[in-house]
Amino acid sequence: MHHLSEKIKKHETSRIHIDSCLKLSAFGSVNIATQLDDGYRLALRRHNDEVGKNRHILGRLIDGVKFCGVFELALRGRDESEGSSNPGIFRGLVQLIASLDEVFEEHLKTATVFKGTSKTVQNELLDCMAAVIRARITEEVKSASFVAIQADETTDVSTQTQMVMVLRYIDGSHAVQERFFEFVPLSSSTADSIATAIMERLNSLFTEEERGKLIAQAYDGANVMRGEKAGVQQKVREHYKNAHYLHCYAHQLNLIMQQATSQVPAVRVFFSDLNGISSFFSRSPKRTTILDQVVARRLPRASATRWNFNSRVVNTVYENLDDLIECFEAISTDGSFDCTTVREASGYLRMLQDDDFKFFLHLFHQIMPHVDIMYQQLQKKDIDAVFIKRALQSFTSSVQAIRDQSSSPEQQQVAAGTTGKRRALGEQDKQRLSKEVCDTILGHANERFSFTSHLVSATLLQGDLFEQYCHVFPDEALNTTAKAYPMLNKAKLKTELSLIYESPDFKGCSGALALYQVLQRNNLHETLSETVALLNILITTPMTTAEAERCFSTLKRIKTFLRNSMGQDRLNALAMLSMERELVRNMPDFNERVIDHFAALKER
Repeated sequence: MHHLSEKIKKHETSRIHIDSCLKLSAFGSVNIATQLDDGYRLALRRHNDEVGKNRHILGRLIDGVKFCGVFELALRGRDESEGSSNPGIFRGLVQLIASLDEVFEEHLKTATVFKGTSKTVQNELLDCMAAVIRARITEEVKSASFVAIQADETTDVSTQTQMVMVLRYIDGSHAVQERFFEFVPLSSSTADSIATAIMERLNSLFTEEERGKLIAQAYDGANVMRGEKAGVQQKVREHYKNAHYLHCYAHQLNLIMQQATSQVPAVRVFFSDLNGISSFFSRSPKRTTILDQVVARRLPRASATRWNFNSRVVNTVYENLDDLIECFEAISTDGSFDCTTVREASGYLRMLQDDDFKFFLHLFHQIMPHVDIMYQQLQKKDIDAVFIKRALQSFTSSVQAIRDQSSSPEQQQVAAGTTGKRRALGEQDKQRLSKEVCDTILGHANERFSFTSHLVSATLLQGDLFEQYCHVFPDEALNTTAKAYPMLNKAKLKTELSLIYESPDFKGCSGALALYQVLQRNNLHETLSETVALLNILITTPMTTAEAERCFSTLKRIKTFLRNSMGQDRLNALAMLSMERELVRNMPDFNERVIDHFAALKER
């Protein structure tokens, strides 16, 4: 031991020690001789260059498929052979890219194994793109605190029943997202079939422990969806206890206006006559020409399901009433029109000059702007229960003001009405009809937009009520909220809300989303954790299924203009690229992810 240090130094310089160190460093690695070989290095560099070239070419093919998907263009043409006059948009894009990219052009000329333009490769690329986007959406869902689903079903042009599923949540940037997830083919439209399809998708998204994150399910209000005993919403709630049902408020608004127009016979006749004007001009180019010459404005076509279209007809006719009368007079006196056109024009002329018609036109011209405002608010994805509560109060106040004015002298001057006997109504009947229409709208609005059960929680964060809550705390609403969402700490939530109600900084709160973002920006999400959780729930709860309707618009375009008989996977991929184009655009490594996914499909 006395000479140990000296012996170690001597051993470190010995041949056997140095040889052992060399063998240890090379143990399990490539032979040094091979690494030093120029031929091996050259082959490795050539291989890497080939891989880089292949990924570059595949990236160009992905750009072409992505372009067609985003703009809902048909990838394949009637004949994709060389020299075809109709090769399809994708092949046309490939040729355009080749003219701008020498590497890609050389590949198309020399490739023998993998050219990349076949329909098989197109389908595989579409599958990979859909998988990458869906994986990104799944990541966002996993990181979100709460999630809601929207579902609706329709029959496409190929008579296949399709259900769309949309996910709503708040992402990492504190923005509201409504993501298209999938078109699901249904064997039937029964509650069991729809619920089974929804449950399969939900079970793939949430583990057993995460099921409490699903806090809402929104449908269009059909009996098969909303049934409390055997409906879809009840079947989902058996497994997801916190998934409260919500009837789409955009559908509710349409139902309110339908009730207002169907319960009063004279109003029903008015809208029937009004919509006839649009149909009259749309049936003949010659009629449309004279309309453009005299009125210089086309009449919009009314829709049975979209009340904003009925509103546009009312406003157009009201604003151009004198011009329309002049137009119908011109048609009646013009000898070039056929007898049917002259007869119908004379009837519409008498209708436009009728005091009864003018009365209802004036009445609904006052009501429809408020319906328009409400309708536009319901079409936004970033609305929440607090926002809708305030919008509803504004809507009912406006309709109530119109009702109160119905007996004013100005209203009486234009007021007139009709009954089944076509007898002009007296002043009392005019007032009665105006009030009846307004009362119908107000009654159904309060009934259908009632904030009961879990939606009562919206009143806890309604800014204009904070002053009142300072004196009398809304314990009943708090108890209902705690019962609906057991994940909230009731005691801590009450303390936090009390402080918010007393603070003057929060009394100008304009909505749940604005308050949520302010708390996040000021790092108060931990201090006011329960309030932030409640805000997250309110914002995540969808008040309308407008996104589902937009998905169906995309479905119609894809199925009609592309290929009615396309496979379900291809349909979902094209729909995903179209509807989630912003998500694709914001993923800088999207092409790389797709290439990695594509390379993993099989040995390439």
